[in-house]
Amino acid sequence: MIRVLLADDENLIRVALGTMLDLEDDIEVVGHADSGEAAVTEAARTTPDVAVLDLQLGGIDGIETAQRIAALLPDCRSIIVTSHGRPGYLKKALAAGVGGFLPKTTSAATLAEVVRTVVSGGRYVDPSLAAEAIGAGDSPLTPRESDVLEFAADGATIAEIAQRAHLSPGTARNYLSAAAAKLGAANRHEACAIARRHGWI
Repeated sequence: MIRVLLADDENLIRVALGTMLDLEDDIEVVGHADSGEAAVTEAARTTPDVAVLDLQLGGIDGIETAQRIAALLPDCRSIIVTSHGRPGYLKKALAAGVGGFLPKTTSAATLAEVVRTVVSGGRYVDPSLAAEAIGAGDSPLTPRESDVLEFAADGATIAEIAQRAHLSPGTARNYLSAAAAKLGAANRHEACAIARRHGWI
């Protein structure tokens, strides 16, 4: 049996994924977590073969969670599922040794196949995300700058951006200024437009 740990801060999605994976004859869901930190703790308790992690977990993100689980359990592989399939995140995940990177729109059957692929040492990246990453080139932005810029994309105020990103207003402003400077933009609105055009947010 392939032992799987699921981590997603949306309870309904996590339970639904668990129910679907449990229908597979060779897969057993051995643990659930609703944050990155909880996933690391649960991994230590359950010793899964594969951790299926949401990218945008509460606390530490899915990529850092994958790295911490790998340090704790070197034989445990990780798969990132996300509704934020930006090229920068894909590249960071692959650099961190993540075995799979999938959009949340993936079917249960595909997810089960990817679990089998990564547990046997393979890698799987959703083809449309891979094509986007290749087409976008390398982003000059850090993942955190990309996050903050995305929070600014709907015209939010600095206070709103800071609240969404769990940062102080000054720190949010610094990230936005750094992003605008890297993109050669006059302001955060222009920076958002440039980053969107290149697929970086």
